[in-house]
Amino acid sequence: MIIVLYKPEIPQNTGNIVRTCSVTGTDLVLVRPLGFETTDRYLKRAGLDYWNEVNIKYIDDLPSYLEKQNKPFYFFSSKATKYYTDISYTEDTILIFGSESSGLDPSFYKTYESQLAKIPMINSARCLNLSNAVSIVLYEGLRQTGFCMKTQTP
Repeated sequence: MIIVLYKPEIPQNTGNIVRTCSVTGTDLVLVRPLGFETTDRYLKRAGLDYWNEVNIKYIDDLPSYLEKQNKPFYFFSSKATKYYTDISYTEDTILIFGSESSGLDPSFYKTYESQLAKIPMINSARCLNLSNAVSIVLYEGLRQTGFCMKTQTP
């Protein structure tokens, strides 16, 4: 699977996601602009020595990137109506998460309406931490695909 972070802002979240990607063999795509430098000490600290073990790609235009992919993709937002567990994931599914403060670009809600899903929360909750949301959805996808990861420890 591939994790896409749309304009992430908090280096510790991205570092934690790098670590999750490392232990699951998941690729990571970061959509610029980023709210931090990739040399940021907080990013490195949260990602520890996992940063070099992950295939990371930087892009500037998410719709153009998605047009070139021949893979299923889904956006995750608290504004969606369908649940992340309603999706049938495949080994090559692309999982897209918005930035911590502003979420996804508003145009995505209309353009990709059928590809939006959410993690259930109480009505008064604003949102989950980004790295927690990524973990929840990624592990559901991995569960559905029999925990098929690029590399596994015997």
